[in-house]
Amino acid sequence: MISKLLVANRGEIAVRVFRTCRELGVATVAVYSDADAGALHVRAADEAVRLPGAAPAATYLRGDLIVAAARATGADAVHPGYGFLSENAAFAREAADAGLTWIGPPPEAIEAMASKTRAKELMGLAPRDPADVTEADLPVLVKAAAGGGGRGMRVVRELSRLPGELAAAAAEAASAFGDGEVFVEPYVEGGRHVEVQLVADAHGTVWPLGTRDCSLQRRHQKVIEEAPAPGLPDALVERLHGLAVRAARTVGYRGAGTVEFLLDADGTPHFLEMNTRLQVEHPVTEEVCGLDLVALQLRVAEGHALPGPHPPRPAGHAVEARLYAEDPAAGWAPQTGTLHRVAVPDGVRLDTGYADGDTVGVHYDAMLAKVVAHAPTRAEAIRKLAGALERTVVHGPVTNRELLVRSLRHPEFTAGRMDTSFYDRHLPELTAAAADPHTRHAPLAAALADSCGRSRFGGWRNLRSQPQVKRYRDAAGSEHEVRYTRTRDGLLADGVRVLDVTPDRVVLEADGVRREFPVARYGDDGRVHVGNVALVPLPALPEPTVRQEPGSLLAPMPGTVVRVAEGLAEGAEVTAGQPLIWLEAMKMEHRVTAPASGTLTALHAEPGRQVEVGALLAVVQEAAQEAAQEAVQEQQAEPTSREEVSA
Repeated sequence: MISKLLVANRGEIAVRVFRTCRELGVATVAVYSDADAGALHVRAADEAVRLPGAAPAATYLRGDLIVAAARATGADAVHPGYGFLSENAAFAREAADAGLTWIGPPPEAIEAMASKTRAKELMGLAPRDPADVTEADLPVLVKAAAGGGGRGMRVVRELSRLPGELAAAAAEAASAFGDGEVFVEPYVEGGRHVEVQLVADAHGTVWPLGTRDCSLQRRHQKVIEEAPAPGLPDALVERLHGLAVRAARTVGYRGAGTVEFLLDADGTPHFLEMNTRLQVEHPVTEEVCGLDLVALQLRVAEGHALPGPHPPRPAGHAVEARLYAEDPAAGWAPQTGTLHRVAVPDGVRLDTGYADGDTVGVHYDAMLAKVVAHAPTRAEAIRKLAGALERTVVHGPVTNRELLVRSLRHPEFTAGRMDTSFYDRHLPELTAAAADPHTRHAPLAAALADSCGRSRFGGWRNLRSQPQVKRYRDAAGSEHEVRYTRTRDGLLADGVRVLDVTPDRVVLEADGVRREFPVARYGDDGRVHVGNVALVPLPALPEPTVRQEPGSLLAPMPGTVVRVAEGLAEGAEVTAGQPLIWLEAMKMEHRVTAPASGTLTALHAEPGRQVEVGALLAVVQEAAQEAAQEAVQEQQAEPTSREEVSA
């Protein structure tokens, strides 16, 4: 039996595995990079071993270091989690050769299915050779053969863009998974992403544990998942189960795995891949089946049979939402900083790799937590999760919390009519500025809480005082001016009645409705948090702005420059929309393109350089601007009077 288990991963999944290990009485070992030295998964383990460095290639992708950590701590088993080395057959063999129990399928099954190209061949499907793609085949999807999580995936709608997207996908896949193989497949417009969870033992039993729908995605990464997939005919569910079981039996699979399909508009399933690992979204299956999939993984790895020939019947419905540190209104840009507070109401499941006060850095995934609701019906589960997220408080980096609430309540989702293009269609409406009373009156609450430090309600006067004015900027960049007046009868503020004020709580009444506004500040953060509204106090007089040179390309997010366009140098001619610089942060790659055709007059980016938001990367002088400057220079060089000519 397993006595001490090392998790070759980080964050939420490591904490999740440790939780089951504690319940089973198994000791735990964490590994951590320098960037994760103070991370929650390190604190949650019984022992921890440092992996020097911060980049995944130097730490969590180093199988030799992880095996050495297991030996040093006396661990007798390794759980790979998901991502990193979880679908790396060489690592599975390395662990087994070191005498460690591998919590996953046999290396041969990983080799057969972890490569999407080989998996398609096993399922009787031929991957498309990129060289054979024509205009008639568009759109196509470029995919990494290894790994998952949306890394190395690109939709190509113009044939001229295919070579560049192939190169970009290969580079991203090599960085994330250590394997740069990519392939091409038809892109199904408006499809539904449906998958089947499997667990198989070494005694011939394969359990299909129902379906999941993961259609709500951004950048090919899942955002909201649910089990079971809604609205599928029983015959289709049985067909999907049969295909998934066949895939598992074909490769002699053991452990937990997932077979993914894309359903087209007619409901026809198209095999996508088999993930030979635990999935991020496994909690929704656990909730409806009443199982602990990690415990089953350990049981199977120890050689035990599954408890019965047939899986438990799912009961009720479960929905999961991924809480990301990102700004959906700014192209899903990842966000960093101190996570001061995360408070999720009771009654829902929370899986997270962060605690209050932890730092969200640039090196790894932007996911802060998964929030899961289980209820007897789909409608009740959606309502429960949306309500919990609405009451969830997050103080720190910008998150997608509000987007999740609006997505769950969108009529297309509640009716079960969503597809993978949901956010392409609805993102503007889902990220529009909120107009609810809590958001509208948050600046006033912040100003009143700040003023009351002098005395209760800021100190009363017998005569009406001059209006007090304060200014704030919200996370979207909008500025708000607040005016209020102290009188002997209380505070007057734009028709809002002030009932009570303390430094951390303001009670207002507007239109006959009483509302409370919790207020929080954290050290030198500078921001005021009123509920989930983050506000930055502004000086009474506007500060002078820093003028950027026209054509300046600024870093849209903190991250690492992973590459620049081949041959790019100062003086190079560029065209509008041409990709120039690639940034990577938190498992997302962002291309910085030329804003106009012209000349690159400055280049400050180089591979490996760490940049902050707003850092100057390059400057492109527009062709028209160049011509205007040349005309001015010529005019200045010409004589301007008859006297100068005669002289």
